[in-house]
Amino acid sequence: MDLRTFRELLGPEGQRALAEAERLLAAGTEPVTVITALRRTWSPELTSAALTQAALRDRARAKFGADAAVMYFTADGLEQATRPEVAGHRARRIAALSPDPPALLDVCCGIGGDLIALARAGHPVDAVDSDPLTVEIARANAAALGLPAPVEVRVADAAEVDPSGYGLLFADPGRRGAGGRTFDPMAYSPAWPVVLDLAHRAKAACIKAAPGIPYEFIPEHAEAEWVSYRGEVKEAAIWIGTGARGRRATLLPSGATLTATGARADVGPVGRYLYEPDGAAIRAHLIGEVAELVDGHLIDPRIAYLTGDRAVRTEWAAGYEVTDVLPFSVKRLRAVLRERGIGTVTMKKRGSAVDVERLRKELRLSGDGSAVVVLTRIGDRPYVLLCRPFDQDR
Repeated sequence: MDLRTFRELLGPEGQRALAEAERLLAAGTEPVTVITALRRTWSPELTSAALTQAALRDRARAKFGADAAVMYFTADGLEQATRPEVAGHRARRIAALSPDPPALLDVCCGIGGDLIALARAGHPVDAVDSDPLTVEIARANAAALGLPAPVEVRVADAAEVDPSGYGLLFADPGRRGAGGRTFDPMAYSPAWPVVLDLAHRAKAACIKAAPGIPYEFIPEHAEAEWVSYRGEVKEAAIWIGTGARGRRATLLPSGATLTATGARADVGPVGRYLYEPDGAAIRAHLIGEVAELVDGHLIDPRIAYLTGDRAVRTEWAAGYEVTDVLPFSVKRLRAVLRERGIGTVTMKKRGSAVDVERLRKELRLSGDGSAVVVLTRIGDRPYVLLCRPFDQDR
């Protein structure tokens, strides 16, 4: 979809085409039939834009909820856009920095997911993106949602803007290239040094990065916050000039947060219970802090599984009761599972080279029971731990 076609989509004829595409898709009509029906009235370009937008809105409901019904998207923009729950958490942290919401600069704003949350938190937002179509979409989304704070979106190169006149700079550099997602900060758009230069010229800054950002890219006096939503790590946020330093993990939707205290986890034998720390705590290197919460220790110094003899329920780790600790052997594992009538297994692995799908086929499971199979390493030997969740009926 080009800029001209998107503007046509925003007009009266485009809105009618979009509404018809949504109606037909909601009724379960095949896309080819939808195209044929729309082409009777509208041009091929507008038909394609309406059908694409209707399909993207349908996909976006899982991320944006009710807002998706009036928003506009591109496939890449929807993929990279921050979940509202995560963007809202960040906006609340920014709002807490000052009693009066300062004006913010949002660079690489994409389709506007973050500027929406920032404006809903009361911040006036100036937003820029280098792509004219993306800017037009962000403007349309801001207008469609009726945001309570003023928002201005314009076309500009992030590297050329001046962040010094704003209370905070928010940057979400592009992390997709011709080959798909990129995990190298030097391949971000703009590249990491450019983003850091912008941040250091601002009064304060928050940079959104991929969860796997190498530690050497994090400035010394910044705070790196890993955010997990319903057990899935969504992003790392690098906070500069806000007074916060060190490492933090945050769980959403609860808002629970954990910061580094210097705690270290000992290493010992597998106990009665196994704990799998949330990915945000693992990324933030807060295993020692989680170990204190569960009164546990590591089963191996290189593997992020904790164990202990107390059943401790915490949102920072999934807990399992260990029923068996076995040196890894497909034959032995298959025999134990058959003996116990286990027909359904949830497989987890960390520090193991086993192909999970191949193993599942080799086990040839049957039975009404279920179990958690944990594939890991203890020392130099592969092991399998059979477990059941805390709350599973015995």
